Amino acid sequence: MLDKYDVIVVGAGHAGCEAANAAARMGSKVLLVTMNMNTIAQMSCNPAMGGVAKGQIVREIDALGGGSGIVSDKSAIQFRMLNLSKGPAMWSPRTQNDRMLFSLEWRYLLEQNYNVDFWQDMCVGIVVENHKVVGVQMAMGTTIYATTVVLTNGTFLNGLIHLGEKQFGGGRAGEKASTGLTESLVSLGFEAGRMKTGTPPRVDGRSLDYTKMEVQDGDINPSKFSYTNTSALAKQLPCHITYTNEQTHDLLRTGFDRSPMFNGAIKSSGPRYCPSIEDKISRFADRDRHQIFVEPEGWNTVEIYVNGFSTSLPEDIQYAAMKTIPGFENVKMFRPGYAIEYDYFPPTQLKHSLETKLIENLFFAGQINGTTGYEEAACQGLMAGINAHRKVAEKDAFILTRSEAYIGVLIDDLITKGTNEPYRMFTSRAEFRILLRQDNADERLTPLGFEIGLASAEALQKVEQKKELTKQLKTKLREIGISPAEANPMLEDKNSAPINQQVKVSSLITRPHISLADIIPIHASTAQAVNEVFVQNPLAVEQAEILLKYEGYIEREEEQAQKHQRLENLQLPAAFDYSKVNSLSIEAREKLSKIQPATIGQASRVSGVSPSDISVLLVHLGR
Repeated sequence: MLDKYDVIVVGAGHAGCEAANAAARMGSKVLLVTMNMNTIAQMSCNPAMGGVAKGQIVREIDALGGGSGIVSDKSAIQFRMLNLSKGPAMWSPRTQNDRMLFSLEWRYLLEQNYNVDFWQDMCVGIVVENHKVVGVQMAMGTTIYATTVVLTNGTFLNGLIHLGEKQFGGGRAGEKASTGLTESLVSLGFEAGRMKTGTPPRVDGRSLDYTKMEVQDGDINPSKFSYTNTSALAKQLPCHITYTNEQTHDLLRTGFDRSPMFNGAIKSSGPRYCPSIEDKISRFADRDRHQIFVEPEGWNTVEIYVNGFSTSLPEDIQYAAMKTIPGFENVKMFRPGYAIEYDYFPPTQLKHSLETKLIENLFFAGQINGTTGYEEAACQGLMAGINAHRKVAEKDAFILTRSEAYIGVLIDDLITKGTNEPYRMFTSRAEFRILLRQDNADERLTPLGFEIGLASAEALQKVEQKKELTKQLKTKLREIGISPAEANPMLEDKNSAPINQQVKVSSLITRPHISLADIIPIHASTAQAVNEVFVQNPLAVEQAEILLKYEGYIEREEEQAQKHQRLENLQLPAAFDYSKVNSLSIEAREKLSKIQPATIGQASRVSGVSPSDISVLLVHLGR
């Protein structure tokens, strides 16, 4: 172990792994501190990556040069592109993963980097001099020094597990909680809060009757997350779907008086969009069934994750209720579900770089900031690692805007609006989601990743090739004509209006429900043009079609993004005294004084700040 590191990362979950990987690959000497070397990158809840909006984030992490996409591909057991029946802004990649392999692949990735050292111990405090972090204090009495520190503590800070009427300390089942660090931060002036999350029971797959369930296979032609040379899946494991019923709900209700959700034992907020099964029954009393996803935990295990059955009810109630679910009549439970409460720090205490406003060179990432989900944690870890390295190198912070990435939306939401419940990303949170598609994450972000020294020259070259191929194909499809005799039989089958003269192929693509896949079999010139590009880069074909079909929408959103960016370019003075601007509303003065927004654009998104308040600020700044 060195006498001093450039970056110390505390916690080796999804945020910690990305932070350590990024800072080390950019050239910093990094120490990754974890309480257990055997649980690096543990998938604490469901064995899956991606999903709606989350899949876009994984693609963005990969495009910048992060590790989550690569590890997800190498440990995947199933791949699905969600929301294909909707527009491409909603398409979201998702992998089902081998839980143990995911952890092993992340550890292997980190161990290949000689700039990463490891240390197993509990961090109980940070060492601060002149309002600047200089190191961390370990439980075994060691003080380790560093220029910057990134805290990614997950659910471990004073973690308290609830199972029925029982409570016991822990960061997750079988692992002890982290103590001392919250108290250290609060003593320095940080504001802390409590949040709650939960997890479902795990069961023995050998005891389930899959013939009573619906099969959910992966995609016939699976894609992958990473733009690198990882392989798409050649074989996949199926998931299954079943449902609860009235008998299940009645049995679960018998335990409500012993539920920490309802008897007052849990007082903190849980994730609104991932409620427990008891919460679903209580809130949606009119529903006679709820969907259960039966997800395998890996290639070489019989353990099953019962997605949709998150609960903290007593284990006997959990078990009895599960036995009423079709296919679960003879179920054997490996371990019960539980809820966990943990400390977090309201993210309004951070800058856009994820550095804390109170202590210089100290960064927070992941659930410590009030988020939920592997992907949300991972992207914060990536950005904190990048910015910790850049702070060491005395470079400006690397910040993504809301029109550049979902990552930018997430971080801006957190530090501008804060959160009093676990924050989860959705496509609806992004006002420029037509621009922030999963298919163009490489074009948006790989040049930026290369510029800061994280994405490789090879990755940038692939992006440039894809852009050129996309441009070539778009041009050809605008030039190639198709006759009524060739097009009309297909158009008739698709209930689309016939053409009465030759038109360009691009004009047919803009029609609803008409795709390149419909035109290729009936038109040799189109097939040839597409094939010439497809053999070089299949992603360029998909990109060209999307850009042609949604060209008007994309151009309109780009204009809106440019207008939005003008406000983002109007800087507000640091430590601005809003109390002296009498024309501002009282609420605006209070909120702006607390958040201290960096720009007019950020100020406009602060809750309680009205358009008239923004006009006052613009006048005050001489605008």
